Amino acid sequence: MKRTVIFFLGMFAFHAHSQQTDTTLLEPVEVRATRASATAPFAKTNLDKETIKKQNLGQDLPFLLNQTPSVVVNSDAGTGFGYTGIRIRGTDATRINVTLNGIPYNDAESQGTFFVNLPDFASSVSSIQVQRGVGTSTNGASAFGATLNISTIENNLKPYAEINNSYGSFNSVKNTIKLGTGLINNHFLADLRLSKIISNGYVDRASSDLKALYFSGAYLAEKSSFRFNFFTGSEKTYQAWYGIAEADLKTNRRINYAGTERPGAPYDNETDNYRQDHYQLFFTHHLNAQITLNTGLFYTKGKGYYEQYKANRKYSDYNIASLDGSSTRTDLVRQLWLDNDFYGNIFSLQYRSGGTDLVFGGAITSYDGLHYGKIKWAEKGFTANGNWYENKARKNDFNIYGKWQQQIAVGLQVFTDLQYRNVGYSVNGFRDHPLLNVKEEYSFFNPKIGLSYSKNKWLLYSSYSIGRKEPNRDDFEAGLNEIPKPEHLHDIEIGIENRNNKRLFAANIYYMKYRDQLVLTGKINDVGAYTRTNIDDSYRLGIELQSSANINKWFSFAANLTLSRNKVRDFTEYLDDYDNGGQVSNSYTETDIAYSPAVTGAATIMFQPADRWSFDLIQKYVGSQYLDNTSNDQRKLDAFFTNDLRSVYSLKIKKPSVDLVFQVNNLLNTLYEPNGYTFSYFSGNELVTENFYFPMAGRNFMAAINIRIN
Repeated sequence: MKRTVIFFLGMFAFHAHSQQTDTTLLEPVEVRATRASATAPFAKTNLDKETIKKQNLGQDLPFLLNQTPSVVVNSDAGTGFGYTGIRIRGTDATRINVTLNGIPYNDAESQGTFFVNLPDFASSVSSIQVQRGVGTSTNGASAFGATLNISTIENNLKPYAEINNSYGSFNSVKNTIKLGTGLINNHFLADLRLSKIISNGYVDRASSDLKALYFSGAYLAEKSSFRFNFFTGSEKTYQAWYGIAEADLKTNRRINYAGTERPGAPYDNETDNYRQDHYQLFFTHHLNAQITLNTGLFYTKGKGYYEQYKANRKYSDYNIASLDGSSTRTDLVRQLWLDNDFYGNIFSLQYRSGGTDLVFGGAITSYDGLHYGKIKWAEKGFTANGNWYENKARKNDFNIYGKWQQQIAVGLQVFTDLQYRNVGYSVNGFRDHPLLNVKEEYSFFNPKIGLSYSKNKWLLYSSYSIGRKEPNRDDFEAGLNEIPKPEHLHDIEIGIENRNNKRLFAANIYYMKYRDQLVLTGKINDVGAYTRTNIDDSYRLGIELQSSANINKWFSFAANLTLSRNKVRDFTEYLDDYDNGGQVSNSYTETDIAYSPAVTGAATIMFQPADRWSFDLIQKYVGSQYLDNTSNDQRKLDAFFTNDLRSVYSLKIKKPSVDLVFQVNNLLNTLYEPNGYTFSYFSGNELVTENFYFPMAGRNFMAAINIRIN
């Protein structure tokens, strides 16, 4: 392992130039208001269309970001298909703000991001900006670790047709068809994509069946434009979210406990089923050469359920009775449903002239969610009684911001960003606590200020930002005496960057200080639920190093390295005591924040032996991570180092263009687990710790043929 660390220390000076290309001037107006400019004083990475396309073999969006700084990705199925997760600087998806064309994507209640509902979305993405830290003001949930600003908007002025087909290990198949009209009568254009992805998954039965459609149509005039986007995704995935116990990991790392409550063979429909439809309508008008108005209306419809076989359950727990009237328990199949509507308006007024860049913008959004449960089948029959629970939730979110970037001297700019956000949230009961009602309102002021200085291809910047964030749905499942407080974050960023056409060097130091961060402590609240608890003081301190170098036309290097210290000042752990009842507590000082490796790094070695043939050796290192906040070595994810090898060959044909792609993932067949969870308790006068892991696939491959006519 020491050799691995030494390798990355030696390689940190290289980072893929394509990932850092400044796309500021090419950004569509719809997303420009929420993105950081090239000289804005924030840590950021831009991925352009060609970079995304090269990596896209059908895996979820997090896996396309795996080579960017401070990122760790994981997959329930072990392949990157189906349910996936991402952490940036150790913070999970509930603290990462995600927007699609400037429109919020995070689930309004859980605040999580479920990329499984966007199958093959990367095939329609034109650019991504990753801002690490609090970043600039945006719409939706507050950013506590990073912002992912994803754009699909582009003007394809020439007609085209494209077919992408991939096949790989575990019967993973991706089929994509893309069509574009090009510019018609100097005003109209449209793009269409159809996608289907299936995979058996590395973990047993962790299959995915994903379908997607994307349509974008636009009317372009001299000073105005209208654009309508519609995209939809449906997923049917066999559940693999229980992980694998530590004992089984050593002998059968592909075992899946889902569906095994059924006697005999596992239940064959222990699946998650969900569909999400997105409607986006944008209007842009250039009032003059300096001022641009943009507004967008959106509506997102989601509906689906997950189905489970549950053994020996009480009829009374489901508000049903047996057909014979005497049985009190039965095996049954239940469905937990979510039917939600999310809609609103985003807007921005942008002014650019000389050394002045002003943006005034915001969003008004509403969310209506209905949570309910159905009984599909009971072994001993049941009397029909409608839904066994039904809880409604509503969330209103309003934010307004002003950004001002001003050149105050040659090469010197000041950046000011002020945001006000108001959130109202109400819940009419929870599944396990139907009489527990919540009605809370929060008002947040999130200021940011910074300086940047640029000269002779060098950029030096610093910024100070404050972020405030409301709790999520699960946090509110507590009694009136334990309503969680909002989280607060103070973020300081100091960076230096040097770039030209052949090389890039960048270093960024960050200090993120949290107050009232919500974490799991094991404590049972006053309604008997395990929910997150506010802790007074925690922080992240780190340095991110990046660079790239194109040595010559056939050889280049790229890499990044993050070194960090992630600590909780004082932490109290609570453990269930099954011998004596109640809970016992342990206190700790200066422990590591869970899921926060001290070292992460990525490296790519690019070799092009011929004009149409290239090889990429893709490497990733993630240091050890603790599964909770106690720094207990018995509750830990081991460090891992992986290698992928990708080859791209372009056939020498004028039309159509044909690319052949072959990629071997985990070339050295490393056994590793990037995610897991733990819980401990006292039983038989002993401390029992149970760890569960989500293993990734060993050596596997994907092959693709991409054909485009334009």
